[in-house]
Amino acid sequence: MSLLSFLKPARRFVKGAVLGATTLALASCDLPTGNSGQTISTSAPVPVALLVPAGSNNAGDALLAQSLENAARLAIADLDGVQIDLRVYATAGDPATAQASAIKAVDEGAKIILGPVFGEAANAAATAVAARNVNVLSFSNNTTIAGGNLFVLGPTFGNTAERLVAYARANDKTNIMSVYSENSSGQLGNQAIGAAIAAKGADNAGAVGYQFSQEGVIAAVSQIKLSAEQSGADALFFTSNTSGALPLLTQLLPESGLGPDTIQYMGLTRWDIPAQTLELPGVQGSWFAMPDPALTQQFQNRYAQTYGGLPHPIGGLAYDGIAAIGALVKAGKKDALTTNALTQGAGFQGVNGIFRLLSDGTNERGMAVATIRDKKVVIIDPAPTRFGGAGF
Repeated sequence: MSLLSFLKPARRFVKGAVLGATTLALASCDLPTGNSGQTISTSAPVPVALLVPAGSNNAGDALLAQSLENAARLAIADLDGVQIDLRVYATAGDPATAQASAIKAVDEGAKIILGPVFGEAANAAATAVAARNVNVLSFSNNTTIAGGNLFVLGPTFGNTAERLVAYARANDKTNIMSVYSENSSGQLGNQAIGAAIAAKGADNAGAVGYQFSQEGVIAAVSQIKLSAEQSGADALFFTSNTSGALPLLTQLLPESGLGPDTIQYMGLTRWDIPAQTLELPGVQGSWFAMPDPALTQQFQNRYAQTYGGLPHPIGGLAYDGIAAIGALVKAGKKDALTTNALTQGAGFQGVNGIFRLLSDGTNERGMAVATIRDKKVVIIDPAPTRFGGAGF
């Protein structure tokens, strides 16, 4: 989409999603004992299955599959004193194929599975091998599938919402209103925002939903403005992304008198992707969360030097998984791939920041808070470099 089409009042409404990426380097840690998952021989190569969406009818899945495999192999090359026997299986982005591939992988000796990408496929794969005591680290960010032997590595709405609400509360924006699309993604985002407001002790100024269409956004503007004024909201937390309703909302709301000069805008997704979003007047001064950009650039440069191009935005999640496995195996314990080991509290230190897996199958990631100032991204609160206690 061109900048011109962003700025036209009657712009086309584009449905889609912008995905973030994170990667990691190795971390040494002390492992708790027991719980579900395969035991291993730490003196032999560890068989790891990588399930990627190769073979699907979606042309973009081939690039994604190759990027995930490349990133995984880059992580393997970085391991110090740990051998990984990586076996790659195609899922075609399909739950039934993912299920069959997971079963085949375990039949062939896999001790843990990385992937698949898509939520339904990940759920099918994990269900298929649950009785065989194999953990699955999927590349999904859908927390509704998480739990049991299935973990999600993707950045979650809950993690982002808590980071931003905590920052808002520390900076005197305590009465937060959610603006969400009435589809599954928007509803999950709204739930995450509400939970974060409660968890961080902010005030909930209510929520306004809109039909996920251009007409729906236009129709909701007056209600958003009225609700914000009646509740005394000092921040609007948007679930929409830059390829969906966000450009239209950030044009029409300021035109209605509810702009970033009168109320703080916050975003549950990355507002710096694509780059032309930074040009929009309505996003100036907004807050959103992102991995440490210096670390992200470091990984992208390393990937480009090795493979001659940039990784897919979520390709680094495969690096995450391999490097976490490597860090745990390096500790020299046979229970390195059990649930208790995977969820050790110190987490893992990565080239895109820290992250840790939680016992409910979700994850926490250390993220920076960014704003857009003079059409450029500015970090206003750096990402944490270690976890403390039960949270950041």
